[in-house]
Amino acid sequence: MPPARPTDLRAGLRFADRPVERVVDAAGGTGRAARALTETGGPSGGVTPSVTVVDVSPEMLSRAAAGGFDAVRGDLRAPPLRPESVDAVVVTDALHHVPDAEAALVALTETVAPGGVVVVREFDPETVRGRGLALAERAVGMDSTFLTPATVERTLRRAGLRAYEIQPGFGYTVVGVVPRGDERSPSAATVAENPDD
Repeated sequence: MPPARPTDLRAGLRFADRPVERVVDAAGGTGRAARALTETGGPSGGVTPSVTVVDVSPEMLSRAAAGGFDAVRGDLRAPPLRPESVDAVVVTDALHHVPDAEAALVALTETVAPGGVVVVREFDPETVRGRGLALAERAVGMDSTFLTPATVERTLRRAGLRAYEIQPGFGYTVVGVVPRGDERSPSAATVAENPDD
């Protein structure tokens, strides 16, 4: 994979209504997004955040750790993070590899503090290139499920976040903002229990 583009990630992080000092690179593999964020600074190119890479692959995590990042093995459907313990979660070009991606997104929202953000950078299966990518991954035996931007937005909203598609196209970006105080409703737990509501 080519390096993650820091401008795409920073576009989402700028929606945060709190300082972005603690970031999780979810399904981060070798730390592509982590490198992009730390090489160029924070949301406005300012303070460099502390980034933890979470993934299920020990081989990939060993490369992330060798690159100087905290690397934690874990399933995103039950992230190994305390509730409201980070300022942002980024999922970059990897959500389609996560089993039950919508449940994983809901679980990740619980780890973000009020005013923080969830930034999803993914490929749109409704574009020509997106359909081609989905077919190519299926042809080589990958069990990928690509979510549309509308599905990601809807999932984040059902988890109680304000969600926006901020960069459309083959490679799209959706950001979800965790409201402050009692603005967040319904709870993510309710969404997880009633996924079809």
